[in-house]
Amino acid sequence: MEAIQNLIQQLTRMQWSDYLDIIVVAFLIYKLLPLIKTPSIMRIARTVLAIVALAWLTDFMKLHTISWIINQFLAVGILAIVILFQPELRRMLDHLGSVKLTSFFGSSKPLQEMDAVIAQTVMACEILSREKVGALIVFAREQRLEEYFKTGTQIDGQVSEQLIRNIFFPKASLHDGAMIIRDGRVAAAGCVLPLSDSVRLSADLGTRHRAGVGMSEASDAVVVIVSEETGTISVAVGGMLKRHLAPQTLDKLLHNELCPVDESADVQNLAIRLKKKIMQSVKEADSYEK
Repeated sequence: MEAIQNLIQQLTRMQWSDYLDIIVVAFLIYKLLPLIKTPSIMRIARTVLAIVALAWLTDFMKLHTISWIINQFLAVGILAIVILFQPELRRMLDHLGSVKLTSFFGSSKPLQEMDAVIAQTVMACEILSREKVGALIVFAREQRLEEYFKTGTQIDGQVSEQLIRNIFFPKASLHDGAMIIRDGRVAAAGCVLPLSDSVRLSADLGTRHRAGVGMSEASDAVVVIVSEETGTISVAVGGMLKRHLAPQTLDKLLHNELCPVDESADVQNLAIRLKKKIMQSVKEADSYEK
């Protein structure tokens, strides 16, 4: 009871600037967390949380020697984390620096345009799979992937089944690299992606699949891979690889990842339906009274 009274007293002392400060901080956390939520950054977070939890546990259990060692490590912990996770921290800063303000405040590509992009990509992958032509297609989302553009050739072309097939034609100069689709357009091709060093990947997977998984580990991108040996279609998201996908499954998966459901639109449609039902009920009631 006393704690509740203290909380109420604190709330009554707060000014409008305090509430604004809380709202701004909550908004920034809500927007920044998805941008840095990649497997590499999550490894850093898990390491920090494990060290902090271990320090608290040793202090609680009065293990003075271990507690002293951990405290000494924490004294230089920031420097150690910077040294150990230098590549991951650099990627995180690059991603944050390349995020567009329009996407940060919620603006995105219209769903109709993304539907066309996905349809053209699925058609191209279906043909490439049938002809056993390898392909590596990266769909950039919140993270802009600027650092990977430098390794390839910038195109800025409209996404079409013919363009995708021409780029990955075996004798084309850009067929060995990755294609990056950003903002509904083919932004670059022939790009070099980071390889995954995950031990969970099957030994029969080649460089193309490891590059696709590595890209999904280092960013929030959705990566489509077509195998040159077997023609199977796979998708890598968040470090996880989904293999042997049918074209229909690929279409559904890309829509789920690239065209998230607009909750505000759903709420608006629900409100409209409720309003119509209420108006209909009122009319029926009036006609019944008459």
